Amino acid sequence: MFHAFTPEARRVMVRAALLALDCGRNTLDEDMLLLALAESWPVEGFTVTASAVRAEIGGAPGDHELLATLGIDLDEVRRRIPVRRDDPAAWRLRRSRVRPLRVTLTGPAGVLPLTGGARKVVEVAANWRGAGPRVTEKDLLRGLLADGSNVSVRILRRLGVDLDGLAAHLGFLRVSA
Repeated sequence: MFHAFTPEARRVMVRAALLALDCGRNTLDEDMLLLALAESWPVEGFTVTASAVRAEIGGAPGDHELLATLGIDLDEVRRRIPVRRDDPAAWRLRRSRVRPLRVTLTGPAGVLPLTGGARKVVEVAANWRGAGPRVTEKDLLRGLLADGSNVSVRILRRLGVDLDGLAAHLGFLRVSA
């Protein structure tokens, strides 16, 4: 499944997984995909910053903050680990043969099942590929916008993003919810 992704789109997926793990989550949801997209690349028409998305997501403190209270630098610990956990080549995106609706992202940092919303984002992105043979970052953003009721769309609305204008800029019509 991951073979159909561009290197940049793979990095977004892996970054989203690492963000989810750092927040103590055991699944990958579309809000982490939105945050990873906001961190990774400035797209014309997509003016949302990572800090604005992070503020909207909120939630419990991540591993960095918790370990820092104990005097442990998580980045230093990760630097000393021989396997790079953020290397997209070390990660796999797979659909379960037994449970076809279960998609997991597996890598050196852990195994994260995608929530229904995140799975839908990936499937829409993979099916969109009309512009090329591989899933791109723009395709992932299209996947986020395709469902007008997901967490990412609600975050973007709260941040004042013109969703229909962004969808038109990306070259597709969005179904407003």
